[in-house]
Amino acid sequence: MTVDYFVMAAYLLGIIGVGWWGKKRAASKSDFLVAGRRLGPLMYTGTMAAVVLGGASTIGGVRLGYTYGISGAAMVFAIGLGLLALSVFFSARIARLKVYTVAEMLSLRYGDTAAVISGIVMWIYTLMLVVTSTIAYASVFDVLFDVPRWVAVVIGGTIVVGYSALGGMWSITLTDMVQFVVKSLGVLVLLLPIAVVKAGGFSEMADRLPDGYFSPTSIGGQTIVTFVLIYTFGMLIGQDIWQRVFTARSDRVASWGGTVAGVYCLVYALAGAVIGMATKSLYPQLASADDAFATIVRHALPTGVRGLVLAAALSAMMSTASGALIASATVANNDIWARLRRRTATGPKDDEIGAQDDEIGSNRLAIVVLGVAAMGIACALGDVIEALTVAYNLLVGGLLVPILGGLVWKRGNLPGAMASMIAGGTTVIVLMVTDGLLANEPIYYGLLAGLVAYVAVSLLTKPTEEAVVRAWRRRLAGEQATSAPELSVV
Repeated sequence: MTVDYFVMAAYLLGIIGVGWWGKKRAASKSDFLVAGRRLGPLMYTGTMAAVVLGGASTIGGVRLGYTYGISGAAMVFAIGLGLLALSVFFSARIARLKVYTVAEMLSLRYGDTAAVISGIVMWIYTLMLVVTSTIAYASVFDVLFDVPRWVAVVIGGTIVVGYSALGGMWSITLTDMVQFVVKSLGVLVLLLPIAVVKAGGFSEMADRLPDGYFSPTSIGGQTIVTFVLIYTFGMLIGQDIWQRVFTARSDRVASWGGTVAGVYCLVYALAGAVIGMATKSLYPQLASADDAFATIVRHALPTGVRGLVLAAALSAMMSTASGALIASATVANNDIWARLRRRTATGPKDDEIGAQDDEIGSNRLAIVVLGVAAMGIACALGDVIEALTVAYNLLVGGLLVPILGGLVWKRGNLPGAMASMIAGGTTVIVLMVTDGLLANEPIYYGLLAGLVAYVAVSLLTKPTEEAVVRAWRRRLAGEQATSAPELSVV
């Protein structure tokens, strides 16, 4: 394992170096939060694919493949479908808004009150996403170095928080590109074919595996529908995803780059399930399905390659963790803390440069504080998929209807949006408590309650003022003041 440790250490040191280099490019709030809104198709595709495929997609995807067979791809497949839907139908409009957060979009569409509740819900969602990724990469450190869970959390968390705070979205984008390449090589090019060959090929796997492992629906139709409701719809509205859309230099880049990333997710979904099936064929009696990924890596791969594949797994987890961390910090600082500061501020405004430096500094501080908080929560929790389900239930149940409704239905208004957030979010929370965190009912009834409340209250109250609607339409068309042209990045 000495060579593997060396490969892992070299990778982690390289990530820190890339993050430090990105610090030089974070000269403004726009650079720090959305990479200056100038990513070209290559970098945009890589960073989008990196952020959506994290610990749950890698460790969890292999676990589901080990447990259910090819239908275990359903969860990650749903993520890919959501990214495709976002890119084809909504990303161009989202990119033209030129905002920093989902709550800002809701504020433009409905009014400032809508941003308060949505900001809180989005902040909880993004923070939980950081926690799930932290749990995932801590499990890898735990296996590698045989250290207590809290030590593994601190090791990985310090690296993620460090490079995220250094250069913000620029550091994260640059590290995401490294992680995207390593992940593609480690999981798709190396682990997938080696695992299948070790298992004797698909014909041998078919003989060894339980009945139904090659059925696309053996995981259960209701479970597949739930994955679509949670993850496909979740991709449409998550701050971590939207913040990547905001980095595109044009709406065309956002649309086409996201489409390519979505197709990549579909391939990654099938790869994870097949790796899990190969592991089941070779090691059918594992004590826990969560150990499937680490087991196949440890026993099937040669020295050196094993280190690269483990680095690939860490790549996936750290990409999602860093993306969710900057999203959580952006929401906390811009949608919650900044609003409180504006309401209590009494002195004269800072000059433009001073204000810019203060905004970068406050966002850096938010990343550090929330990163430490996520580490603490990760030490107390243990189930990646359970924590991820809670996050997406809150997000989709509370915010899907008012966000998509605001984009497609003119009659939707502020009272309807507020009613939908409260009804959908409350229903989800109550049913998760009564029926269980992994039950299907919370998201079903949460979405239904949110939709009914949105439509009914919007129709029973006054429409949004025409001046607000006109301003919203102009913003969607990209008709706002533009800054000086900036250099684009491929």
